[in-house]
Amino acid sequence: MLNVTTLAKGIPGIIPGGLSVKDFSMATQTSEDLAREILDNLMQNGIGRFEDGQIQFEDSDKLKTSVIAISMGAPIDEVSRMLEWQDFESLAAEVLEKRDFETTKNVIMKNPRIQIDVVGIKSEVAILIDCKHWNNMTQSALQEAVKKQVIRTKQFVSKHKVRGAIPAIVTLYQHSVQFIDKVPIIPIHQLDSFCDEFYGNLDEMQS
Repeated sequence: MLNVTTLAKGIPGIIPGGLSVKDFSMATQTSEDLAREILDNLMQNGIGRFEDGQIQFEDSDKLKTSVIAISMGAPIDEVSRMLEWQDFESLAAEVLEKRDFETTKNVIMKNPRIQIDVVGIKSEVAILIDCKHWNNMTQSALQEAVKKQVIRTKQFVSKHKVRGAIPAIVTLYQHSVQFIDKVPIIPIHQLDSFCDEFYGNLDEMQS
């Protein structure tokens, strides 16, 4: 079993598309033997697969690995430096898709121009996600993010045929779901279970 430091070293090598072990070794600045060990461990966690002699990664695999590394005690600052916004959005979208939401990333609306990171629609009810890749989130910053997401949600509802819509903030660093003005602040590792209880939570949330 790899220690958490070694697992974190593998994160820069998680690049979508086909990679050889040598490519992975160069990207992670490790020996090929250690690269193989990291890859074996990743695959045991359902990340990456061998196909035609190459390693294939999905868009969301880098963030999945980061979440595992953080849960094992890897320094959040160190892991966050290896992530891009797109990694975070891809994992959020993938979670919704697995829960049978029709999912779209980077939804842009005009007049006024706004952008929503991820929109998932299921049974004519939408969840609109703003992904926050923050390490140190103050309460006032979260409240401001909530206010903006509520405005985006109202604009989305005015222009789309949905029965209702829920604004939500998804973060990397929160430990548990909390609510600000009835808007859920959801840690990425709990997004799956949150979606599972989505309809049960509707009455508690602002729509």
